[in-house]
Amino acid sequence: MSTTAFRPAATLSPEQLRGEVSALDQAADLEALGDPLTLARHCSPETVRARAHLRAISLGLAKVRDGLVDRLLVICPPQTGKSTLAGVWAPYWWLAQRPTDRVVVASYATSLAVARSRSVRRLVWDYGERYKLRMESGISAASDWTLATGGGLRAVGVGAGLTGHHADLLIVDDPHKDRAEANSARIREIVWDWWGAVAMSRLGPHAPAILIATRWHEDDLPGRLLDSEGRAEDGGRWSVIHLPAIASTDNDPLGRAIGDPLTHPAIPAADSDAAAAHWANKKATTSIRDWFALYQGEPRPIEGALLTHAQLRAARTLHPAQPQLAAVAVDPSGGGRSTAGIVGGYIGGDGRLYWSVDASGNMSAEAWSRKVCAVALELDADRIVVESNYGGDMCRLVVHSAWAELARTDERYAARMAPRIVTVHARRGKLLRAEPVAQQLQLGRIGIVGALPELEAEWSSWQPTDPDSPGRIDASVHLAYALLGPPRTGKGAGGSAAGVSRQAVAQTVNGRMPDWLRPTVAPR
Repeated sequence: MSTTAFRPAATLSPEQLRGEVSALDQAADLEALGDPLTLARHCSPETVRARAHLRAISLGLAKVRDGLVDRLLVICPPQTGKSTLAGVWAPYWWLAQRPTDRVVVASYATSLAVARSRSVRRLVWDYGERYKLRMESGISAASDWTLATGGGLRAVGVGAGLTGHHADLLIVDDPHKDRAEANSARIREIVWDWWGAVAMSRLGPHAPAILIATRWHEDDLPGRLLDSEGRAEDGGRWSVIHLPAIASTDNDPLGRAIGDPLTHPAIPAADSDAAAAHWANKKATTSIRDWFALYQGEPRPIEGALLTHAQLRAARTLHPAQPQLAAVAVDPSGGGRSTAGIVGGYIGGDGRLYWSVDASGNMSAEAWSRKVCAVALELDADRIVVESNYGGDMCRLVVHSAWAELARTDERYAARMAPRIVTVHARRGKLLRAEPVAQQLQLGRIGIVGALPELEAEWSSWQPTDPDSPGRIDASVHLAYALLGPPRTGKGAGGSAAGVSRQAVAQTVNGRMPDWLRPTVAPR
């Protein structure tokens, strides 16, 4: 607080009164620089609401300014105001105190980063005079602008270059767009490489970095940084503000009891019942894995996942055995969904099954049938295995017609006989069918050629309670039963120990697959 002594207004001339008012305004302006949320409330109280979780984030940002923290990670659910606070008000707050600094703001999309930059520039125009901030004269792009004092802001998309631009402060807001991108091993590698080779290389000496994220995947950028550099409380580098939608630990940053809801900008601060109802609705309308990842900030394989990422990575190989017998399996789009699971693979000379192709995706019957044929041609497949739960014999007809049509227009298809088409009808639940196959992978009878990130992500995250149907899992399971045959105990092909779940072992007689696991095969 200012210690200036102010005289009674009645004793002042108009000019002196204006001077006293100006001094009061300046004192309030300076006091508002304590943290970004205080500044936002000071400048625009009608649009920025004070909530407990935003206060916690704001105080963390103040520690960065004070040099107490040089790496800050904020994990918070979507649509809670964190991006407006940390991606818009924080850069303005920083420049108001350090007008010669260069700030870099990044997000998964360049357009989003530029929108943040444009908003910060608007704050300079609206409130900058309070802190002697003025835009440099001349043309200033929304993606890269400069103050008269030499500081300014540069906006980039994650993955874009920063050559020729240094950063005194780096703010990365949501490095991953959505689950599809976070599940992609290739995109995760691109983001990781950008962080190390581009973003970190542009930071000046002792310059801080702030990462604001909604979690999607255990191997996303926040996850990798915590794995490689560690948390401050464990002797690592990153100070973490983790704000789950529902408090789940005794050391909650907001002091909440386990089970208490997170505050929300659109809900009155004192209305905890409304906040609890809001998060309960999110949980009820979200898959289990998305609830734990997005809203709880804990994107770990939860209990019940069929395989872990470590097990799937261990199954990868760049030097598979030579193919002996190949097939393609398809779980057609149907049953209220539009994703077709298409997985191709083969038995190698070592007796192992190799999953080698994942061509799954959202597509029509015409599209998935042609895709299945293309994979069969690529692998020189002996058979095409089609699940017939939705569509029955129509599925066989669709694939047969697709091959015949391709053979009329493409000599590669005409030059070889069509693969044998068999249909399988899944008699039992997905979990019961998939568990024995998961065990075969763990025991070395199934390998993955290179990496199939989307297939691996489904195996390591799908839960029996999830509303979505795991088309990739279903297709890969059908492929395993078609080529590996019944799971068995003892020594498997290639010297690998083979085994099955307890249920399968208990119901296997003389090495035969139990009826509830055996697909119903209809010959062509």
